[in-house]
Amino acid sequence: MLRFLFCAFVMITNLTQEDAHRLPDIPIGTVFEKRFSVETANAKQALASKIVVAFESPSKKHKSVAAFWDGGNNWKVRFSPNELGVWSFHLESGAGTDIDTKEASGAFTCVSYTGRNSIFVHGSIRLSANRRYFEHSDGTPFLWLSDTAWNGPLKSDDEGWEKYLQDRASKGFTTVQFVMTQWIAAATDANGRRAYSVDGGLAVDPSFFARMDAKIRRINDYGMIAAPVLIWDGPLGNQPPSVNPGTSLSDEEIEELANYMVARYGAYQVIWILAGDGDYQGSHAERWKAIGRSVLGNANDRLATIHPQGQQWVFEEFKDEPWFSFVGYQSGHGDSIEDFKWLTEGPAMRDWKTPPLHPIINLEPNYEGHLSYQGRKPFDAHAVRRAAYWSLLAAPTAGVSYGAHGVWSWETALAVPLNHSGTGLAKPWNEAIHLAGSQDMRYLRDFCESVKWWTLEPASDILAEQPGKGNAAEFVSAAKSVSGNLFVLYLPAANAIKLNPGKLTPGAVARWFDPAQGQWVESARVPASGELRPPGQHDWVVWIGPAKTH
Repeated sequence: MLRFLFCAFVMITNLTQEDAHRLPDIPIGTVFEKRFSVETANAKQALASKIVVAFESPSKKHKSVAAFWDGGNNWKVRFSPNELGVWSFHLESGAGTDIDTKEASGAFTCVSYTGRNSIFVHGSIRLSANRRYFEHSDGTPFLWLSDTAWNGPLKSDDEGWEKYLQDRASKGFTTVQFVMTQWIAAATDANGRRAYSVDGGLAVDPSFFARMDAKIRRINDYGMIAAPVLIWDGPLGNQPPSVNPGTSLSDEEIEELANYMVARYGAYQVIWILAGDGDYQGSHAERWKAIGRSVLGNANDRLATIHPQGQQWVFEEFKDEPWFSFVGYQSGHGDSIEDFKWLTEGPAMRDWKTPPLHPIINLEPNYEGHLSYQGRKPFDAHAVRRAAYWSLLAAPTAGVSYGAHGVWSWETALAVPLNHSGTGLAKPWNEAIHLAGSQDMRYLRDFCESVKWWTLEPASDILAEQPGKGNAAEFVSAAKSVSGNLFVLYLPAANAIKLNPGKLTPGAVARWFDPAQGQWVESARVPASGELRPPGQHDWVVWIGPAKTH
């Protein structure tokens, strides 16, 4: 257990614009950073030091922000202002009396953002008023389209990370998921450093995190949200527990480590994934609910979730947690009938109307190039599209994640990822980023943005017959707009479908979208019989509505 330092209360009052040290202007939603000095004995004691800086907005609202240790006697506080005008700040509490309070106080002006980066133009991400999807602070809907680059920030060099981000931004991705510390698939970062050590007590390595600073900042620079897993907690196989923080650290140590990362990165545009790939039901859920309250209870201006192990549904366990913003799940890498049914007709379809409402996101569907659990064949682009569209339409549409074998593990040569022998050979990351399914995600986003995706909710009753009853791989997902006169259906196979004509607006038109080419290809009135036949082979998406609406 770490030894906690005595925390003395220090306060500066009546700070005025004239006597405060004015700092450079900060565009709204970006990161204000202030460095100051605190005599720090060692790395272990640094985690125990509770140094808090108070910020006051132009409208006199207050926000307390934890500072973090950055090595030696160097400390920093980071803050993202959300109100235009003059902000003041001062040291609220700190370890001992050896802090230069003038160094940790001052004022800056928050100004309008004048660039073109969408996450600063439209503002931070929050839940929509109906709690079904995400939106920016100005009300612009935000589609979660994430890439799972679990090892990317850990293993990439600067040039490679730029190439990756350029590619994903060009393909319309809005979010990047990754792991913040060493874990079962990456023992160290590219420089051989670990985020923390436990010899004689938990201690973080500021050099490790200084390197991660730039990786996370560049995600935001490319207009994407960073979605870090703070504590990987997944299954270990034959590996020692020490490879994952969630299986090797005490709850107290987990909270200290996670609090450090939240203090260091909470000012960036992030969405937290508290823990990853573990068992979060029963007594395990109680443990992580308590950790979530401790770590994220005061971080409610950033959304948060948890990433359960494959096909574990944790809505009931976490739905009432104040820090739990949306339901994340993992349909995983199976290709059996049971796997297909779990995704298309399982808990997402069951619970999306259960209060309190939460957006529902498949954080880990089939990975392109990854061997399937049952068939033992690599998932191709069609399988990836199928899982993505099934996920989008199984609940009110909020988004979906994508993954490519070789990208998630950041391979630099053809190899089997570390401690993942059952997944198959992975291509080097710089080849795997070009797998066809990633371009199909660009088309998926284009389609969504053309149909007001945030209005869609499941509507299986539009189908007179469900092809998936005979073959689960051919399940047709269906959704309708909240107004009830627009429908979207995904057909995994090029077979005819039959609709319930009574559900359609008279004179409804069907327009076909090719998800493998990103093109609208045909438009025709829906026949009185309700029967529709795709205009070609492979899978298709069809939009149905009054002719004048599209």
